[in-house]
Order: sequence, then structure tokens, then C-alpha cells
Amino acid sequence: MQSTRNLASDVITFSHEPVLLNEVLETLDIKPGSSVVDCTMGGAGHSIAMIEKILPRGSFIGIDQDPIAIETAKTRITNYLTDLRHGSGFQFYNENFRNIDQIFEKYKLRKVDAILADIGVSSHQIDTPERGFSYMQEAPLDMRMSDKSKKRALHLVNELPEKTLYEIIKNYGEEKHAKSIARNIVTSRPIADSTLVLAQICINSVPSSYYKTGGHPAKRTFQALRIYLNNELDALEEFIPRAIEVLKTGGRLAIISFHSLEDRIVKQAFKKLESSCLCPPKTPKCICGHKARIKILTKKPIIPTNEEIKRNPRSSSAKLRVIEKIV
Repeated sequence: MQSTRNLASDVITFSHEPVLLNEVLETLDIKPGSSVVDCTMGGAGHSIAMIEKILPRGSFIGIDQDPIAIETAKTRITNYLTDLRHGSGFQFYNENFRNIDQIFEKYKLRKVDAILADIGVSSHQIDTPERGFSYMQEAPLDMRMSDKSKKRALHLVNELPEKTLYEIIKNYGEEKHAKSIARNIVTSRPIADSTLVLAQICINSVPSSYYKTGGHPAKRTFQALRIYLNNELDALEEFIPRAIEVLKTGGRLAIISFHSLEDRIVKQAFKKLESSCLCPPKTPKCICGHKARIKILTKKPIIPTNEEIKRNPRSSSAKLRVIEKIV
């Protein structure tokens, strides 16, 4: 983030509408005294609801790589509780959720009953122009979720080869016109440090009929650059087995995803962890030694109701998958 940012004002304005809130609380089966983790705190909407369920003796661990999210969560939870130090059960870590096992080891944390991960960009990150996530407002081409990263989206569009940009936009954005967008990005260099300049390049790279079926022409490109810059899919793949390690037997993990790339990773990872054998289909006898570690509780993902989508349109693509650790 830029050094001129005002952290205090960002904390005050950080907004978050928790998606699938009732469904998360129900499927995680959180009870008074439970130990819970919110791996992607955002504006603390899910966090506070989870804390309500675990009081008076439960413990809560909050994780987010965004320093503003952590400060926001502390402020809101402090305002919600009469004493943040209630039984010493509340801890916060400004870390990437992919490192959950390292966090538990470093701080000597005990295994927990429930873990939630709400994947992707938050409403606040989109709605804060200077973060550079939005293609609808003028801002620097940033898109970083953590200020620990030095590279910005500006570096990607000005430095990466055309072939690499094409692969990023095609694979992470699932964009049909990735080739023309990548080509026009390269021919437009040097690209100004402006989200609207990049958005206009995307608009100029697709047919006029694009709006009828694909939404805004810059949407998928911005998504792709953000995912690549923040290494989001690798982080998700690494997180899932590590989260299982820090769950108690009988503990539950819930993951909310917002696009098919994320949901596919979650679905495949859960399927592998639930399988009692990973040998090729025609192997006459199991030789892999793999054992099932989880039970999938959501054979099909839970999606928002029409009422929730009407209230919070950004929830429309959300999918919730939940597992229970069996060993």
C-alpha cells in the first residue's frame, strides 16, 4: 500500500457484509466454549458472529494478510465485547492464511474446533479506490492484498512478456479475448499507473457485443492480475491440508469461494482428502496406503438464497463447502 495511506480512516470505513452467515454458523456447529479460527477476517462480520456463539469461555483466532483488516477486526471486536481480554481467548495475526500451520507452531496454539476461510477480495478492498482493485474508479494499479509484497499490478502490465500475460488472463480470468487484451497491453506500453487506463485497453480489445454476455470488459483481466499478483490459488491449495492438521478430530473446516477456479480447487482437495485410496482405477489392490482424513458434509456447495442475493448482490457467486475431520 502507499505510504501516504491513513490506516485509522481506513479502519473506520472498512465495510463487510458477511456472506452465507447463517449457513456458516450452522454447518460449522459452533457452540459455547468452542475454539474457532477466521482465516480471512475482512471487516469482522463472520468473526463477531462466531464469537457470539463461543462466549463466554471459547477462544478465537483471527488471521488476515491485510493489515487494515486486522486493525479493523480488533477495533470492532473491542467495541463489541466489554473486555477484549476476556479470558485471554482472542488473538490476531497479520499473516497469509496459507501459513496457518506455521502460525500455530510459532505461537504454540492448540488444535481448534472450527475454521472458516472466506476466499478472495473483500468489499472494502474493491470499494477503496487507492487499493487499485476496481476497474470503475481512477486509482494506481496496485491490487496488493498485503503491503509485504513489493510488486504491484503496474509492474505486471509493463514488464511481463505478452505470452505470460495471455496465459494469466486466459487461465486466471477465463477470458475468451485474452490474446487481444494481452497484445494491446504490450503495444500500449509504457502503461500509466492508472486503473482506468488499463480498463480502457480492455474495452478496446473486445467486440462491442461483449457487454451482453461477459459483463464489463475489464472484469476478468483485473481478476486474473489480482489472483496472479497475490498468488491466491497456490495459497488456497497449500492452506487446505494445513488447516486439516490444526483441526481437532471432529473439527470442521468451511470455505467460501467466489469463482470456479477457487471452487474447483476446494472440491478436488476435499475429494482427495475423503478418499481411502488414490491408486489408478485399474490397480487390482491398493498400494498407496492413503487413508481418508475427512468427511464431506456438503456433497453440493451451499449457495446464497434469493433474498441474500437481493440484499447483497456480491454474494451471488458464493459457494460454501464444509468438511469434518475424522482422523
